[in-house]
Amino acid sequence: MVRNVCGLKPNVLHGACPTRQVLDLIADKWTTLVIYLLSNGTLRYGELHKRIEGISQKMLTQTLRQLEDDGLVKRTVYPEVPPRTEYALTSLGETLREPLSALCRWAEEHLPEVEKARSRKKAKHAEMPKGA
Repeated sequence: MVRNVCGLKPNVLHGACPTRQVLDLIADKWTTLVIYLLSNGTLRYGELHKRIEGISQKMLTQTLRQLEDDGLVKRTVYPEVPPRTEYALTSLGETLREPLSALCRWAEEHLPEVEKARSRKKAKHAEMPKGA
């Protein structure tokens, strides 16, 4: 049986289990988008920043550092002038390719249904008398 540093069997529902931190990392929207892009191949920082609309440079840097620290992304710096830095998935990061791509596809495919449900809720809320 696999045990973690706390001596527990991995269980994301257990608050003290480090698997919760791993789940938090891969469930983060920026992590999902970075891995989704890198699943198609190596990219430079500027390409990542340009293609992920809405992410700040600070957040992209933090996300890439965390993914590198956790062994999901490798960073390669080429000694050129100016320096060129590329990011790619590691073999561990590659294992997230299919599950995270599936989540992204699900979001794209089911957007109309989610928007319809939100509209119904909004309309119902607008019909309610104030103070109810």
